[in-house]
Amino acid sequence: MRKAAKKHSSSPAPIEKLKTVMAALRDPETGCPWDLEQTFETILPYTLEEAYEVADAIERRDMAELKEELGDLLLQVVYHSQMAAEQDLFTFDEVADFVADKMISRHPHVFGDTDANSAEDVNTIWDQQKDKEKSQKGALSGVARALPALLLSQKLQKKAAKTGFEWPDTAQAFDKCVEEIHEFKEAEKNGTHQEREEEFGDLLFCLTNYARMQGVNAEEALRKANNKFVKRFEGMEKDCAANGQNLSDLTLDEMLKCWERQKGK
Repeated sequence: MRKAAKKHSSSPAPIEKLKTVMAALRDPETGCPWDLEQTFETILPYTLEEAYEVADAIERRDMAELKEELGDLLLQVVYHSQMAAEQDLFTFDEVADFVADKMISRHPHVFGDTDANSAEDVNTIWDQQKDKEKSQKGALSGVARALPALLLSQKLQKKAAKTGFEWPDTAQAFDKCVEEIHEFKEAEKNGTHQEREEEFGDLLFCLTNYARMQGVNAEEALRKANNKFVKRFEGMEKDCAANGQNLSDLTLDEMLKCWERQKGK
């Protein structure tokens, strides 16, 4: 007689597996002591760090590392959701459901009857839908203050520009940057440290606004400049090592010549 085949229980969906692991780590009786001590505030630095590590993997086009970093970032979402569920605030499923509904609402050209023939049309629709959702709030609402400073400046300025608080053209925005440079130089000569800091902040804010009006993302521009600096500086160190030298032993003039060779490469 043929025996009936054994039934194998199907494996849980990966996201369910991750949620189960997270719940086990936070179990009051059998969980991990370190994980049990964590709060939204103590986990926040890790959340920010993981987001930057995702960006770094993308910029280096390391897809194997991107997969790993995306997993680490997803863990942060599950972690915060687990802590929220423990306090009866919300669950991971509610987070996922909310963002799915938001994407549907903001893409009527995909899920509704609106037409969009270009990326510019999509951006217009997106902004219109956001305005509907936040019509009862202030113009600057919805901008997270914890964003990196340059990115936050750009987002605040974009929001303000929608109300008409905007330079008529980029020439006037540039003139304002020049004005702020002079004010910073004046503070450098006669001002206190606090005044110099304030004027330098105003200068960065104006430069960020000018970049935005020129269609340049200031945060990304500075990130790329940082990466370029690292590449050239490390190249200088390698060139020196190949010649049996230490970079720190060179004079500034010699370093600058080394730098120009790296730019040529």
